[in-house]
Amino acid sequence: MFLLHHLSFIAVLSLLRRDEALFARVREALLILPITAWLYYLVAAVCAHRFFSRERPEPGNFTPPVSILKPVRGVDREAYENFASFCRLDYPEYEILFGVSDVSDPVVPVIQKLIRDFPDRSIRLFTGLQRLGPNDKASVLAHLAREARYELMVVSDSDVRMAPEGLRAIVAPFHDPQIGAVTCLYRGVQENTWADSLEALTLSTDFLASVLVARQFSGTRFALGATLATTCHHLAEIGGYEELADFLLDDYELGYRIAERGYRVEMLSYVVPIVLPSQSLAGYWQRQLRWSVGVRNSRPWGHLGLLFTQGLPLSLVAMAAAHSAQVAWLYLAAYLASRYFMAWTVGVWGLKDSALRKRWWLVPTRDAVAFCTWLASLCHNRVSWRGDAFQVRKGRLLPHEAASGR
Repeated sequence: MFLLHHLSFIAVLSLLRRDEALFARVREALLILPITAWLYYLVAAVCAHRFFSRERPEPGNFTPPVSILKPVRGVDREAYENFASFCRLDYPEYEILFGVSDVSDPVVPVIQKLIRDFPDRSIRLFTGLQRLGPNDKASVLAHLAREARYELMVVSDSDVRMAPEGLRAIVAPFHDPQIGAVTCLYRGVQENTWADSLEALTLSTDFLASVLVARQFSGTRFALGATLATTCHHLAEIGGYEELADFLLDDYELGYRIAERGYRVEMLSYVVPIVLPSQSLAGYWQRQLRWSVGVRNSRPWGHLGLLFTQGLPLSLVAMAAAHSAQVAWLYLAAYLASRYFMAWTVGVWGLKDSALRKRWWLVPTRDAVAFCTWLASLCHNRVSWRGDAFQVRKGRLLPHEAASGR
């Protein structure tokens, strides 16, 4: 698909040669466009440098009791080890609440074993939870939030592997009453397949880079779903997870709504590892398409702006429009230099991503796939999520059958 689009640009340029004036203007525009992507890469690297160069505050002695909410569906890779890491936290008082929609879910025995293995930990399992909307995760979290014993809540995905000091770092900002939510960056680990490697590279060289740029220029007005924290009070102010049960990007909505009420959303430089799923290339494509469709429906102008960050296709088109082979190769060199500078600064230096160190040469391949998913999302509203099919309309999920019947 990517090659076909590139060849179509060359065909259009050939047709435009019949009108020399128009051709000159189009060629000039095509030669300028890649500069926007190169500048974006440099800006992202600067934002990452500023973010990770901040002095990380010491957690101190602020350790209020915490309820950790873990919505679970299915057995992730190394699920038991992920769950067990939360039972070994260096924190005085906390509880762990697991929520599963289906009583027959294969993850239930794994959690039951965890409860037996850690009898001194306060662990509760809730199964057969009623769906409150298409977003199963938000529905489960709505139930867990009602059962939480403590005011401070940490929401963590099932693939997160938490270090012993992690909870102290996440809780520390709440000593400031202006903090409404805390969120963390994350990096992928356990990349065993090509799809896993592409997933890890997507996180560390693209998605989280855009997060840092957004934070620098518009502040943190969102949350990242892998690990986030808020209070029962703030959650109640925005209507609870019940209000988010039909949104695709429930984490984004939670952070945005808390920020809209005048509270600060704090993004930590503490990086949380997530154990990547063992997936096929088709599965990787579906995950990326779901994210791109979600962005287009939640932030349409931001999604459109992503075009100007697509350094690979813009540079290849400029190469086709270049006056000489020397200029064309210069465009390719500029793309590679700026792209790898950003990738190394964000991924290796900032996030300490070992996958990028080993498979840095896959970055252009990842960029090609990213451009294809961006194009597909322009005319695609159907997403697949945990085996269910949905249509996305204005950020909200509709079951595919219901959407087709309208």
